[in-house]
Amino acid sequence: MSRHHDLNRDPCPWVVLNDAGGAFAMGGIGGSVIHFVKGARNAPRGERFTGALAAMKARAPVSAGGFAVWGGLFSTFDCAFAGLRGKKDAWNSIMSGFTTGGVLAARAGWKASLTSATVGGLLLGMIEGAVILMSRSGDEAFRPQAPILPPELQQQAAMQQSAAGR
Repeated sequence: MSRHHDLNRDPCPWVVLNDAGGAFAMGGIGGSVIHFVKGARNAPRGERFTGALAAMKARAPVSAGGFAVWGGLFSTFDCAFAGLRGKKDAWNSIMSGFTTGGVLAARAGWKASLTSATVGGLLLGMIEGAVILMSRSGDEAFRPQAPILPPELQQQAAMQQSAAGR
């Protein structure tokens, strides 16, 4: 794809906000479920439900915020790489995952930052590879197939083709 944007996506400045909001929602929902279960497990017997709610209310917003930061930063880098390279492809996502991982771990030192960047790049590489494989297998599944004919009709079609080829 060239510099023209995908018609199904908003322009880059709005994509960042959209992706950050979507990531916040995913982190909020997923964090609510996970922290509700953890809270129920860690609460004393008679207080399972209230313990679960308390843990969910305390920790789910933190998960949502973390997801939003990751999603917004990733989307920012993705837009920046698309603008710099002049094309939108899987490499932008891989480089964005690498850069996002490195930036988010920068406070822990350069070793942690490099490790996190490598993990981010590898994860996005695996995701992009899976997307490519699924799209290729999906293309093959919808390719028109030659009709399967009974043997008598196959012989008749072969004779017609050979007669037409003479």
